[in-house]
Parts: sequence; structure tokens; C-alpha cells
Amino acid sequence: MRTAPPPIALTIAGSDSGGGAGIQADLKTFHAHAVHGLSVIAAITSQNTRGVTAVHPVPTTHIRSQLTAVFDDFAIAAVKTGMLGNAATVRLVARELRKRKPAWVVIDPVMISTSGSRLLDEDAIEAVINDLLPLADVLTPNLPEAEALLGHSLRTPKQLTDAGHALRSLGAHAVLLKGGHGRGNDVVDRYFDERGLMEIRHARLPCEGHGTGCTLASAIAAGLAKGATPRQAVRRAVAYVQRALKNGYRPGVGTAYTLRH
Repeated sequence: MRTAPPPIALTIAGSDSGGGAGIQADLKTFHAHAVHGLSVIAAITSQNTRGVTAVHPVPTTHIRSQLTAVFDDFAIAAVKTGMLGNAATVRLVARELRKRKPAWVVIDPVMISTSGSRLLDEDAIEAVINDLLPLADVLTPNLPEAEALLGHSLRTPKQLTDAGHALRSLGAHAVLLKGGHGRGNDVVDRYFDERGLMEIRHARLPCEGHGTGCTLASAIAAGLAKGATPRQAVRRAVAYVQRALKNGYRPGVGTAYTLRH
């Protein structure tokens, strides 16, 4: 018996050998949302629950061949980008996305791992701003990433609100400024679009998560692939990450929790 295929989403990101973030987290998230997941691997990390020990960028010729393979065969409803590593990869991915014109693009501007390892070359930030951000239907920076993109620190609620609007002015259609790096009992995620600011508040959990940003962006992409509006997809994705983190576990000796999808 033949059944209709599920919606299809693509992740373009780095591989996490520890299985908690990157491509591995993205595909688990797609599966949990009943979306068929495709992957283009942009970098390979040597990584476990204690941190990243090595990063190997995939040659751009092979990234291009992966992109050609998936776009030439599948009806891709949404694309999510994560760790891209360097400026050449950023520019290549941006060119291919402009050429292929997927309906939805979610950009997670991965720059530094939870353990502090750099995952994007400093000279690639300009390429992210100029080439990738204008393609974003939803941009999902955390606080350090937003500061790197804007070039200044963000501390006060007003600065965070101004930052969301400033990131939209760089070309992103909507921005989800994640609040996990803030302080206090509540996490405040700030979503900005043409309708203005939408705040999503939830209790700060007493644990550190690994792969939360990857999972959140992938859940947004999955929701968009299934027909949700961006605001609906963002709200549902935030709730999904909260549930996955509450049920998280520690598979290795590191202190960060891996999400249970």
C-alpha cells in the first residue's frame, strides 16, 4: 500500500559525533515532528559531552554536490542551517538557497559551542550578515551570537528589544532572540516580525542543555514544513524544547543534558 509522503525538511549543518547537537539533533527533531529529514554535512566535529576537540570543514565541492543531490530529487518544504564553519561555506550555501528558493529558511547562526569552542571563523561573520541573513524567514540567535552580529554588548531589556529590530533591519524577515543566556528565574525568548514583538516566557530549568539551539531551529523548520505560520511554529518549537529538556539525560560524563526527543 502506498501512502502520501510526509513533508520534507533539510538541515545544512555540522556533525556532532556525540549525538546531542548538530545534524544528529536536527534529524531526531524532524523525525519527532513526523517530517522526513534530509542532511547536508558542512563540517565534521570530534565532540563528546565534555566538548569539541577538533573541527574538520567539508570541502565546498562536496557540500555543493550534497546540495545538488537533495534539491534535484526532493520537494523540500523547509531548510534549516546550523554550523557552517567558514566564509566560503556560508557564501556557497547562500548562493544555492538563492538559486533553489525553498519556501522557508530558518537560520541558526551557530558560532560558539556550549563548551566554548569556536564553530564559525571570525572572518565569516561578515558573510553571514551580508549573504545569509537576508534569506532568513526566521533567524534564531542566542545572546552571544546577536552581540557578534551587531558588534556590541546587549544587557538591558531595551537593548535586547532594539537588537531584535536591528537584526531584522539586516534582512531577516523574523528574529527569535533566544533568552537562555540571560539570568533570573524565567527565560524570555523575544520574537520580532512585521507585527512587532512577541515575548515567550517559561521557567528556567536547573540544568544546562546540549543541542537546544539546534533542536529549536529544527523544530521551527519542521513546523513551517507542516504548514504552521512562523509565529505558530516558534511557539510550538519553544514548548517542544522545554519538554525535551525536562526529560533530558546525561549519556556521558559531561554535565550538559542531552534532549530526549
